[in-house]
Amino acid sequence: MSFLDKIKQPIFWTSFAKVALPFFIIVIVISLLMNSFSEIFSGDFETVNQINFAEGKWKNFFGFKIVFSTVYGLYTTNKKMK
Repeated sequence: MSFLDKIKQPIFWTSFAKVALPFFIIVIVISLLMNSFSEIFSGDFETVNQINFAEGKWKNFFGFKIVFSTVYGLYTTNKKMK
């Protein structure tokens, strides 16, 4: 079955969501820990905000992760569906 045939099926999108959303959350958590480990565990969330999200940084922070998670979800779901 081709990729275009697969994406027309509702089960594809259910499987996609089951793969992409947890992956997106895991990537965010890992990224925050890598960028701001000491600030997170010291409770300095204002600094975490300044490092990762302030002044439009949130667009770069989330943009790449959304694209990466979407591509990963599509690829994985496509490979697992017969």
